[in-house]
Amino acid sequence: MSVLTPGQVRIHSGAATQEAALQEATDILVSAGAVTPAYVDAMRQREETVSTFMGNGLAIPHGTNETKDAILDSALSVVRYDGGVDWAGDEVTFVIGIAGKGDEHLEILSQIAILFSDEDDVARLQAARTADELYALLATVND
Repeated sequence: MSVLTPGQVRIHSGAATQEAALQEATDILVSAGAVTPAYVDAMRQREETVSTFMGNGLAIPHGTNETKDAILDSALSVVRYDGGVDWAGDEVTFVIGIAGKGDEHLEILSQIAILFSDEDDVARLQAARTADELYALLATVND
C-alpha cells in the first residue's frame, strides 16, 4: 500500500502559520481518504501536549491516540514551506502530516526519522525544485 502519492506532496514559496500548516496537512490527508476533517482537532491537541518539532526543520503533526476513529487509512502529507513556519518557536520548513492505521504510524515515523537524520538527505529534499522531484526522494516510505 502506498502511504504517499505525488498528489500528497506540495512546495510553497512563502511562509505559513502553524495553524494553516496543520489545516493543509489535514486537507491533503482528507483528499487521500485517510482521515476525516475532524483530524485537524486531533493534531491541535497533540501540539498542545507536546510539539511535533523534530529538529532539522521538520515537524511531523499527527493525532492523539484518543482520535483513532478519525483515521480511516494510513497516509502522509508532505508540504515544504520555503518561507518557513514558526512551529511554537521553532523554525520549520517541512511539515509531514501522518495518519497511521493501527501500529503503522510507528513504522512510518521511523522511516521519516531516518530520512531526516541525514544532513545530505535533508539538503537534497530542500534542493528539490518541483513537488515531483520531492516525491521521488521520499517515495522510499512506500517500501
